[in-house]
Amino acid sequence: MSAPAAGHDALQAQIDAQQPWFHNLHLPEGLQTAPEHPLGDFPSFKWKQIAPHIDTDLSGWNVLDIGCNAGYYSFQFAARGASVTAIDVDPHYLRQARWAARHLQLEDRIEFRQMQIYDLARESQTYDLVWFMGVLYHLRHPLLALDIVRRKMRRMMVMQTLTMPGDEVVDPPADLAIDQRERLREPGWPAMAFIERRLAGDPTNWWAPDHACIEAMLRSSGFKVHARIAHETYLCGPGDAPMDAAGMVEAELKAATGT
Repeated sequence: MSAPAAGHDALQAQIDAQQPWFHNLHLPEGLQTAPEHPLGDFPSFKWKQIAPHIDTDLSGWNVLDIGCNAGYYSFQFAARGASVTAIDVDPHYLRQARWAARHLQLEDRIEFRQMQIYDLARESQTYDLVWFMGVLYHLRHPLLALDIVRRKMRRMMVMQTLTMPGDEVVDPPADLAIDQRERLREPGWPAMAFIERRLAGDPTNWWAPDHACIEAMLRSSGFKVHARIAHETYLCGPGDAPMDAAGMVEAELKAATGT
C-alpha cells in the first residue's frame, strides 16, 4: 500500500471511530465525515444560503456559536478571520469539533466549551455575531434563552429554528381585552405548539413556533428582525428595548440565572 493510500485509510479510520456525525465536514484530503447524511450535504447547503449575508472579512470580530455540534460553522467564521467561542452541551460533538479543528489547523482561532446556553448569563463576554442555529426548539425555556442571548450580542445574530407551517402575521392590539381571546386563534396570531413527547424521535424537541411567533419573540427580547434570509432562518440586530413593566423581565432574568 502506498503512503498516500495508507494516510487516507488512517484518516477514514479516525472519522469512523467518531461516529455518529451530524455535520458533514469536507476535509482537505477529499474525505467527508457524513457523506450519506439524510439531509444531504448538511450543513454546507444551509451555509451557502446564509453566507452572502455575512462579511467575508471577520477580522477583529468575536463570534459566539451556540450549539456548535462538530464545528462546521465555527470553521467558516475562523477561516474568515474571526475569533470564535463555540459551545455545546454534548461532549461527543465537542470531541469531534476539537479533532476537526486540529486537522484543519484552526484550533488557535476557536475555543470550544461544554456549557448550557443559560450559563452565558454569568459570562461577561459579549460578541459581534451570535450564531444560534437549530437550538431554540430544543430548549424548555426559549424566551429566557433569547433574553440572555440578546445581552451577549453587539452587532448581529443569525437564528434558525424549527417552525410550524404558515407565514401569516397579524398586527395585534396594544392591549387585548379578556373577552376577546378568540382572537388568539386567528391565522397569523403568534402561536407556538408544545411537544410533550417526541418529534422525529427526539425527546428534546419541545417547541414549534410559527413565523409570527418567532418574530414576536425576537422583538420582545430586544432584537430587530432585519430579514428572513433562508427557510426558518432570521437575521437580527439590536432593536428597541423590550417593554419591561416595572422591571419584571430583568428581575425574572436575574432570579432565573442567579446574576
